[in-house]
Amino acid sequence: MRYGSMDASSLSVVDNQTYVNGHYFLGDSVDGYGISMAVLYLVVCILGLAGNSLVITAILKLDKMSSSTTVYIFNLALADGLFMVGLPFIASQNFQNRWMFGDALCKVVMVLDGLNQFTSVFCLTAMSIDRYMALVDPLRFARWRTPRCAKIASAFLWLFSLLTILPMALHFSADQGLCVPDLVSDVWWLGVLSYTFVAGFALPFIVMTASYAALLLKLRAQRLRAPPPNQESHRLERQVTEMVVAVVVVFGVCWLPFYTFNFCSLYQTGVVLPFARAFEFVVLLSYSWSCANPILYACFSDTFRRHFRTLLCPAAKSSPSMQCNTE
Repeated sequence: MRYGSMDASSLSVVDNQTYVNGHYFLGDSVDGYGISMAVLYLVVCILGLAGNSLVITAILKLDKMSSSTTVYIFNLALADGLFMVGLPFIASQNFQNRWMFGDALCKVVMVLDGLNQFTSVFCLTAMSIDRYMALVDPLRFARWRTPRCAKIASAFLWLFSLLTILPMALHFSADQGLCVPDLVSDVWWLGVLSYTFVAGFALPFIVMTASYAALLLKLRAQRLRAPPPNQESHRLERQVTEMVVAVVVVFGVCWLPFYTFNFCSLYQTGVVLPFARAFEFVVLLSYSWSCANPILYACFSDTFRRHFRTLLCPAAKSSPSMQCNTE
């Protein structure tokens, strides 16, 4: 759940502004900051829906889930896309300072939020392990890297994510006029934060970093053993290195500030307006992770660039090797 922990047992009001469980809500007046945040939410939602829909279409129509990697990417895009459906409801609450959609939809949106938060990270972690097996010893791990095995693993990740977040999501209600957790203690919040940090960030980050580091070391060793010149091996190592740096950096930039602010908010004795506004921004930053993945694919994957070009460029549909005229 991407709700913070500041003053979890009560509502706090500062300068006619309301701060509830880590979210900063506007009062009766709408200032420039509120308008800016609403615009940013809209941009993230549009980019996320468009980008992830493009990835899903490319995989179903062109790739047809032909490899384990694209199965994980499909599930990652599906989790991100489903969450984007619920993002306008969250943005509406933040902007209008009230929840207008009923208690049932409040719980549904929080389930989508939690599913995205965990499933996307789990799929990305599984993909890092899959990439290691594919490039280090493809013959040895061939039977574990079939689309069928990837689909089974993805189904398990969805189920595990649902079971993980369902108890927390059911704590949300709209009884107070806002879709927020029921009044709970700071100890409960600390437990939730610690659990989500370990399961949703720390462990996946360690696994991804270890998998990619081992992969890069193995590729470098293979290139050094190969008789020069081996341009293809060097190109592959460079491409994988760029992807590794991009994935790890973007993942850390989007999520680490969110968890840092959450833990810091536990020690806030009162609501400080600059902190509250900064907190709301890092929450939005964590949401932006859902629209970052398609951009990474377009930048670093030759296959997805070709698929995107085929879908978006009429000339490329008849000849996938043709490029759009960008001049």
